Amino acid sequence: MVSTRTRDLVRPIIDRSAMASFTTIPEFYQDKCVFITGATGFMGKALLEKLLRSCPDIRRVYILIRPKKGKEVSQRLEELLNSEIFQKLNKENNDFRSKIVLITGDIVHDNLGMSEQDEQTLIDEVSVVFHSAATVRFDEELKLSVEMNVLGVYRVIQLLKKMKHLEAFLHVSTAYANCHKRTVEEHIYDPPIHPHKLLDAVGWMESDVLQILTPKMIGDRPNTYTYTKSIAEYLVKEECANIPTAIFRPSIVCATWSDPIEGWIDNYNGPTGIMASLGTGVLRVMRGDRHAISDIIPVDMACSMMIATAWYTGTHRSKEMKVFNCTTGSINSLTWGDMEDYTRQYSMKNPFNTVTRVPSLMFTKCVFWHDINVLFNQVLPSYLLDMYMWSTGKKPIFRKLEDRLRKATAILDYFTNKDWEFKSDNLDMLLAVMSPGDRKTFNFDPRSISWPRYIEAYCLGIKCYVMKEELAELPKARTTLKRLQRLSFATNTLVIIIVWRILINRVSIARSMWNFLLHWVVKFFNCLPKIAKIT
Repeated sequence: MVSTRTRDLVRPIIDRSAMASFTTIPEFYQDKCVFITGATGFMGKALLEKLLRSCPDIRRVYILIRPKKGKEVSQRLEELLNSEIFQKLNKENNDFRSKIVLITGDIVHDNLGMSEQDEQTLIDEVSVVFHSAATVRFDEELKLSVEMNVLGVYRVIQLLKKMKHLEAFLHVSTAYANCHKRTVEEHIYDPPIHPHKLLDAVGWMESDVLQILTPKMIGDRPNTYTYTKSIAEYLVKEECANIPTAIFRPSIVCATWSDPIEGWIDNYNGPTGIMASLGTGVLRVMRGDRHAISDIIPVDMACSMMIATAWYTGTHRSKEMKVFNCTTGSINSLTWGDMEDYTRQYSMKNPFNTVTRVPSLMFTKCVFWHDINVLFNQVLPSYLLDMYMWSTGKKPIFRKLEDRLRKATAILDYFTNKDWEFKSDNLDMLLAVMSPGDRKTFNFDPRSISWPRYIEAYCLGIKCYVMKEELAELPKARTTLKRLQRLSFATNTLVIIIVWRILINRVSIARSMWNFLLHWVVKFFNCLPKIAKIT
């Protein structure tokens, strides 16, 4: 259901009488060929599944896949289609596989590494292109980040310019491409350096030299990912002036909300790693503001909006290239503190099999307090746990795990300490121009999300799809957690007693306070019989 605010917002710019002439989203994709880069990624899988299931009359979907880690592209395709997110589609229409056409290639190679025959097929047949291939590692070396996130975009655009029937191109960026600004409007900002200047510099500079210069080059950007994404947006603006193009900016893409299943996730990136580490009791403290907004968007909503955005781009010709922020913070906000509270609550309700300590996480903005807590609440316990593992003949793992976890959370400090306001007028506009049937099938309205329900499903998704744990083992995990709770209570009580005994033995003020307290306790109990007689 579209809100009153949405209707008021778009009424001046939409001719309602003209809306009847627009095709629905499934009708737009009917008998069309689509090309997707990044189909083996988290968003790519969800996009491919949604297109095939909700646009059943689509003619073909070409997907670009590269060989990886000794696996042939056909093997990677099979692994992709065997993912849990395709289970519903497999049951409803097993014939969908015949619509998928594999293109062997890689965006880091000229001509996308495709054969001449594959390239000509795409030129002759493709009408809609989704470009989502990128490196999403925050700490990626600048040379590779530019190669994939800027030069890769340029190579895709060169292919677009040859296509005979192109109706819509959607470039997937990120809402944090311009994170140096606290308010992010839906337009393309000037880049820190012109794209072609950066490409020229990276082309002749050695990797080690670039690595040294990286901090100075990225300036007020927190990492190479956001830096290259902002430059890629400007490249798209310059190179796609005569191509029907939209730039799509999702915030932090996480597990599915409901479509096709609740809580599906297939990686430890971003908040998923935090939630898994919190749930297993390994992560105890993070730098961050618990009142800051954690702008996460379910992947099914992001992909539904991608499909709708490409539909809008192809059916509503616009003089200006539109930017679509796909975010939740300004519409239906969730803070980092909320996420921590819900994750702890549902990790206690449905614990992980590998839980090692009672789940608990603290956000703090104080660096000193953070470091002290890391030392006493993470580092020292990791040594103790490894000593236990060694004494029982098992391989020690907790020290290395804690070290990797600390480095991973440090990368997120920039995002957990700040708030952004992402304008989302185009999201509301898009909802308003869609038919009621399309709004139901391709739901991306953040107002429909119930965060407690979402986080509960998310935690179960991490358990089932990422950690590969069976729900049938929940009773055993709950028993383990109860045992850990009793052990934690006993340990904390023992520590308090020991510390207090040391204090009263060595600190005169503590001893005086203890004697004073005992005096009044004894006096109180001596008065009880007299009070009882009076009453």
